[in-house]
Amino acid sequence: MNWVLENISFIASLLTDHIVFSLVPVVIGLVIAVPLGWLANRAGFGRAVVVNLAGLLYTIPSLALFVFLPVILGTGILDPINVIVALSVYTVALLVRTVADALEAVPPLVVDAATAMGFTPFRRFVAAELPISVPVILAGVRVAAVSSISLVTVGSVIGFGGLGQMFTDGFQRSITAEVVAGIVLVVVLALVVDGLLLLIGRMLTPWDRTARAVAQGATA
Repeated sequence: MNWVLENISFIASLLTDHIVFSLVPVVIGLVIAVPLGWLANRAGFGRAVVVNLAGLLYTIPSLALFVFLPVILGTGILDPINVIVALSVYTVALLVRTVADALEAVPPLVVDAATAMGFTPFRRFVAAELPISVPVILAGVRVAAVSSISLVTVGSVIGFGGLGQMFTDGFQRSITAEVVAGIVLVVVLALVVDGLLLLIGRMLTPWDRTARAVAQGATA
């Protein structure tokens, strides 16, 4: 506890870096994955190609990607953009299948009704298909966010900031309190972000909450 109090500004700086490195890629990945998932859902045979390619990207070891990206991007080995790009790739890989599956699960009656009202494919997607898909997509975002928070710690092995730096520094200097504090902060951050995303999901889908309440009332 004394170590934490004596290094509070250091911890705050690492925590800020960790939040930026982990959550910015989730936002970028979501923005890219939604149109890709939409295309995959409409592409028929192409869906398998897109989804399998996304799955293949996720199998790349994170440390290897952190090291290899500077060669592709022409950046320095410790440039933060490497972390942002790498985790954005992982987020896209996770969410493409989620978005495609969520859109595929939209009831055909909804799609037919929107088409009958004269909606263009894009307007139908934005006004009808996407809102219904929000609960499933946000469930995938929650997984991606927690995964991103954990993967940022891997970057500390090659010198990136974030809470993972507390692991490497603590081990090198045999400061157990620093290692424990780092582990606790990563877990708490993941729980807080997951809880916030769950709350956001409920706020964005009031109809889903109403349906659950009706279902619970019917079974009571």
